[in-house]
Amino acid sequence: MEVWEKINYLLHEKSITKQEFATQLINLQPKLKRTGEIPSTQTILGYLYGKREVKIELIPYIAEVLGITEQELFSFDIEYASEYNIRYSKDVREILDLLYFAPNPMIGHIKTTLQKFKVDYEEGRKNIC
Repeated sequence: MEVWEKINYLLHEKSITKQEFATQLINLQPKLKRTGEIPSTQTILGYLYGKREVKIELIPYIAEVLGITEQELFSFDIEYASEYNIRYSKDVREILDLLYFAPNPMIGHIKTTLQKFKVDYEEGRKNIC
């Protein structure tokens, strides 16, 4: 996953439009080293559509707008590994956080159930519930 894809993923997860993101980024007044100017909305949208390379000097500002650390823009955890998980990664993280509180019998039940879903999925029965 490219950085611009990760930014778009986070925008989607946080329900921020590209236009809102561009406005918030511009309001922080980051200056590009090459020109000494604040990037335009059009330039920022170019980053978000993967048509322009995201400039390194913008990373701290992008992280601030998204409410994350700079390192999170470059970490591509397992949750981003498949198209299916991208849609549900926020829920997956919440479930993983809650597993800490589950008793052992519940963990066993969850594991067994998920293994059955995996088998069904691999055998082509993807729309079961």
